Parts: sequence; C-alpha cells; structure tokens
Amino acid sequence: MDNPVAVIGGAGSVGRLVVAGLVSRGEQVRVVSRRARPGGSVAAFRADVRDRESLGAPLAGCSAVVVSVEPGTSDSGPNSPKATMYDGVLNVLDAATAGGEKPHIVLVSQIYVTRSNHPINSTGRMLDWRLAGEDAVRSSGLPYTVVRPSWLTGGGTGGVRLEQGDTGDGQISRQAVADACVQALYLPSARSLTFEMYGAPGSAPADWDDLFQALAPDSATAR
Repeated sequence: MDNPVAVIGGAGSVGRLVVAGLVSRGEQVRVVSRRARPGGSVAAFRADVRDRESLGAPLAGCSAVVVSVEPGTSDSGPNSPKATMYDGVLNVLDAATAGGEKPHIVLVSQIYVTRSNHPINSTGRMLDWRLAGEDAVRSSGLPYTVVRPSWLTGGGTGGVRLEQGDTGDGQISRQAVADACVQALYLPSARSLTFEMYGAPGSAPADWDDLFQALAPDSATAR
C-alpha cells in the first residue's frame, strides 16, 4: 500500500498477529494502543479510541485501519461497551477521514451481535453497542470489512468456515482472524462484507478470495 496501515489494538492478542502479517508483506504499520511502546522497529502510538484527539496523529494519512479492541465491561461511563465499541468507533471514523482520506476499515466484532437476548448482552448491552459500531462502519461510505469471530482460541489456523446471518456457534483461532483481517485489505472481494468466522476440519485456507467471493455483499443497512 502507498500509505501506512494503522492497527488499533495492535498490542492485543489479535492485533499483534495482524501487525506481524502486515510487516511480513512489507507494509508501513502503525501500532495504535493504550499499551503501545514507542521506539521499536514498528511505529507505535499511545492512543485510546475513547479520546478522539489522541487518534489524530496515528490515523492521519492511512490507507487502511484495522480496529481490534476489547470492549469495556461497565454498565455506563468511560469503561462501558458504548464508550469503546460505539463511541470509540465513531471517533476512529472521524479521525481516519479528517484529512479527506477514505481508508479501508476492517472492524473486528464478534458473533451473537444480532442476538440481543444472549447473556453476554447483560454486560452493559455489549452486543447492542457492538452492532451499533458495525452499523456506523457500514453506513460510513468507506470501504470496509466487518469480521465477526466466534470464541477465540490459540494455536494455528486449521480450517476456516465463513458464514453470514449470525446463527452459528463455535471457535476460531486468533491467527485465522488476523489472517482474515490482513487478506481483507488486499482482496476486493472482501469489501462491503460482514461475516462470521468458525474453525473447521482441514488445513488453513489456500485461497481467501474464494471464501470471500462465496459471501453476499452487504446493503447499507445489512446485519
């Protein structure tokens, strides 16, 4: 890519793998995190999605932004899911486009977001606010991909199954999620897609383009 790729949450368990995948492709990468430690081999910026001003410098002039942050768990206030998963996403979109750029946004969400009666939603309406963040990305007018991982595990990728409709359950490795995020930045078939990810028997995908092309693109209000 001509310009840097920012990975928000780039010090986290999935974000680190996204950063590694992009660096292996020779990309200019900016790690954006509350735990970022400037001074390493990759540009690092200490910032917080809840603080719009802190995002200005790290997101300026980027070709793409990958957002993989942990939700807050309080019912209200700055550590609530609303503050991180919705208001935080709005801050990212605002900062990433402040200079007129139209970066590709890859948002890591989760399964269950359309199932508001799931027990997870009792924690500060976490699922509702994740879905609202997704909707903000889908309606932003920017190129985007929304990735909904199932329960995260360690280990290698193994087989991968992509679905739509948010009706399934299962597990997926962090490495597979990171691979999907990286691939989405390079394959036009991943644009305007929202999909769930599950592990499957077999080896890691040989052709992500085939997996993405098998999915249906979103409409502006798709869920």
